[in-house]
Amino acid sequence: MSKVPKETAVYTHGHHESVLRSHTWRTAANSAAYLLGSLKPHMRILDIGCGPGTITADLAGLVPDGHVTGVDHAPGILDRARATAAERGLENVDFAVADVHALEYPDDSFCVVHAHQVLQHVGDPVQALREMYRVTKPGGFIAVRDSDYAAMTWYPLSPGLDDWLDLYRRVARANGGEPDAGRRLKSWALAAGFRAEDITASAGTWCYSTASERAWWSGLWADRTVASAYAALAVEGGHAEVGRLEGIASAWREWGAREDAWFTVLHGELLSRKRATP
Repeated sequence: MSKVPKETAVYTHGHHESVLRSHTWRTAANSAAYLLGSLKPHMRILDIGCGPGTITADLAGLVPDGHVTGVDHAPGILDRARATAAERGLENVDFAVADVHALEYPDDSFCVVHAHQVLQHVGDPVQALREMYRVTKPGGFIAVRDSDYAAMTWYPLSPGLDDWLDLYRRVARANGGEPDAGRRLKSWALAAGFRAEDITASAGTWCYSTASERAWWSGLWADRTVASAYAALAVEGGHAEVGRLEGIASAWREWGAREDAWFTVLHGELLSRKRATP
């Protein structure tokens, strides 16, 4: 059992409806495709930062003879995750509160330890990866995927969206996170003691270009910019005034209304096997 002190950072997004609108859209197919080919029906999986549980539930469906434990640092969101699993009639899944920096599980407990969009929000991603490695069984897999805000790309150009990106990155870093995590995953894993020859580093994208995709993506970010925990942290931290946030929200809606609008989110992905022998 780990005795390492817990490290904390403020979760920039919070769990406002505009945030859950995005999180509940996520599936194993659109958010963990790099991992799926390694899954076997019997596996025991730990899903860290499970949020509302949509990816967790998908993983449970893919290991019918195994078990998935979804954990999150925020106790309140776990009720939503339990409801997601219940709606699907899943019996091989459970949920608990946990801190990835100090997981309360014995060494070598899980066949797969997975974290999607987690390391960008934690205070010590290297320690988090050490803990993920520790609780993975020899021969098992550690799988992490994080977006990289500086690598996000859109068209048409928009000064308002430029302002959004600059502001978000400053707020996230002030909260103790690293918004450009995707490009750092391999480096963090090596610093945590992973062996380079055991690591497969890749990239994946989300892309929004149809009318419905543009409306959904721009709408949730417009709402998040003025009404979520992120908005409150931006104002309370002295990073922006309400008027600036409202201007950024308007820029999002204007961009989303453009027929030629296109947005892509780049993610770094890392899949590493834990060696069966030292």
